Amino acid sequence: MSDVSVVGLGSMGIALARALLRKGFRVTVWNRTSAKAEPLVAEGAALAPSALAAVQASAVVIVCVTDYQATHRVLEAKEVTSALAGRVLVQLSTGSPDEARGAEAWAKQRGVHYLDGAILATPRQVATPECTILTAGSETAFGKSKALLESMAGTVTYLGQRVGAASALDLAFGSYLFAALIGFYHGARICEVEGLPVVDFGDMAASIAPAISQMVKHDSHTIQAGSYENPEATMELCAHASELLLRQARESRMNTDLPAFFLGLFKKGIASGYGSESTAALIKVMRESV
Repeated sequence: MSDVSVVGLGSMGIALARALLRKGFRVTVWNRTSAKAEPLVAEGAALAPSALAAVQASAVVIVCVTDYQATHRVLEAKEVTSALAGRVLVQLSTGSPDEARGAEAWAKQRGVHYLDGAILATPRQVATPECTILTAGSETAFGKSKALLESMAGTVTYLGQRVGAASALDLAFGSYLFAALIGFYHGARICEVEGLPVVDFGDMAASIAPAISQMVKHDSHTIQAGSYENPEATMELCAHASELLLRQARESRMNTDLPAFFLGLFKKGIASGYGSESTAALIKVMRESV
């Protein structure tokens, strides 16, 4: 019997299986398109002829496919579901907290130990210190898969039995990442229109990343405590900076979507009476829109 089966061989699934092989685990793989498994077979993986065979091959089954719907299409075949009983199912596909809860309920009804996970990395970062895997769900499933997970990531965090926690934090991180990246791209356009090297801006952004991280950490404590008074920078001050960003974009005939969005949010905060408070008070505006 293999130590682990990996179902799904997209870029991430291949990276996970390869990391497991390089750590000396016995790995069985399966993918709808078997040709994707050929490089892994050459490296020592066993190719299962079917999803059922992949499940039967190991006590721990890792699924990394497009989404939870794709997982269900693979695993809900009657014979596959029956074979999963008593085994550990580690879901590393992308989904929402509600989908994680639904998957856990489905697994419990069928006697499957379910662990929901999220990979905070790109495929090339798998098995490096930069890779983090968040997990939540069955404590038994985590215990039985912990060594496997640690072979694929620099950091593996178990968030407890609230199964939606991993996907929730994954989405929270995605929100932070996308906003930061789009902000960087807008900044890159400013550099372009002013004839400045974008790579210099990238180097500068990387060098000040620790300071930004401290700001984020400080604001997390501010939000948790609900204390927005006496800030170093008020919402009114940041609204003024956003107006400047918008004016520059208009003057340079750049896309104005991002600065207009910033300004719109800050204006809502000021209109709600938070102008003299920390920008973290925007969380109160976001709560009002629920």
